Amino acid sequence: MTPYEGYVYAYPHKTAYRPLDPRPALSEVWAGERAGALYVHIPFCEMRCGFCNLFTRTGAPEGLTGAYLDALERQARAVRAALDEPGFTTAAFGGGTPTYLNARELTRLFDLTEHAMGVDLREIPLSVETSPATATPERLAVLAERGASRISIGVQSFVDAEARAAVRPQKRAEVDAALDAIRTSGIATLNIDLIYGIDGQTPDSWRYSLDTALTWKPEELYLYPLYVRPLTGLGRQGRAWDDQRMELYRVGRDHLLDAGYEQVSMRMFRLPDTTASTDYCCQTDGMVGLGCGARSYTSALHHSFEYAVGARHVRAIIDDYVRRDDFGAANVGFALDEEERRRRHLIQSLPRTEGLSRDLYRSRFGTDVLDDFPLLDRFPGWLTADASTVRPTPDGLAHSDAIGPALFSPRVRALMEGYAAC
Repeated sequence: MTPYEGYVYAYPHKTAYRPLDPRPALSEVWAGERAGALYVHIPFCEMRCGFCNLFTRTGAPEGLTGAYLDALERQARAVRAALDEPGFTTAAFGGGTPTYLNARELTRLFDLTEHAMGVDLREIPLSVETSPATATPERLAVLAERGASRISIGVQSFVDAEARAAVRPQKRAEVDAALDAIRTSGIATLNIDLIYGIDGQTPDSWRYSLDTALTWKPEELYLYPLYVRPLTGLGRQGRAWDDQRMELYRVGRDHLLDAGYEQVSMRMFRLPDTTASTDYCCQTDGMVGLGCGARSYTSALHHSFEYAVGARHVRAIIDDYVRRDDFGAANVGFALDEEERRRRHLIQSLPRTEGLSRDLYRSRFGTDVLDDFPLLDRFPGWLTADASTVRPTPDGLAHSDAIGPALFSPRVRALMEGYAAC
């Protein structure tokens, strides 16, 4: 079993979604549901990295960003009308790169989100993704003034040759300037994304990137293994680096633990006592997604718009979105039965150091997780259990990307295998 089967940040994956027929009204989908999280998706980037398989397009013709914000406002008003009481306790702007928008457009993004959704983004934790090229003082000033409490920047490597190898053309001076500007902005939490497993990367060069990142004293760091995926620039090379990635993972983990960070998951490391508190629980609460690449979660249905990675298909979906007036129904999705809800709770819980609360699982489903899923027999040495918790061992955390996919249901596997990639 490869330790890098797949990054499970949501279950089921969008490739298991299918067109809904009939399309259910959002008022029915969200009746009685708690929408704890708000996610707003901006599908534009100034460049496309070689490892990227996100729903995003490079650049935007004149007028497209304005038309996209128009459509986003129409969608937001339709979604808000379908909700009983949103009760948002956390929010995020992601992409793509939200800061691809200029300062005036970012101001409009905040305005339409707050007015249409009835939420004050200064009152809840708000995370915004950015890039070295777009983290300018003007944009950051808008984010800070409007309540952003966390900013996440994808640096990937501080070694120019490694950045080029990952097909991420960037200038080191631009990266340094962006990080300086973020620290000057006063936004409380800085997260830096780094990638290991790049062709030519060594333990020494990896430590150099880690130590360089630490000079900005980020509250969080995410360490991502490089994945080679279909329909991405690096994916076409057909390479795999399991041994290298595992060695570098352990180097990075130990380096950050020695520097005083705590490990939250395989990817996430943070300084103790630096995370804003929130009542949101990803296992039990829903999420409202706005934008053509966002997904929304209720307890019974996950839904979104069409999904693609290839540039031509992404452009077509964005073009369709900006022309759309009907946002009152769910379009594409996956209905979760009782068994899938149990499985999702399990998959969302296990990759974290704190593991799965057996009491929370029992209160939701009326059974014990170990009776429903004989996990300890299936993953010897990777999981451990006591009376209250099932959690990964250190070696289990390292193999999170193998454990998650191994727990997918046969139904989800069949749908993902039958998805026609585009």
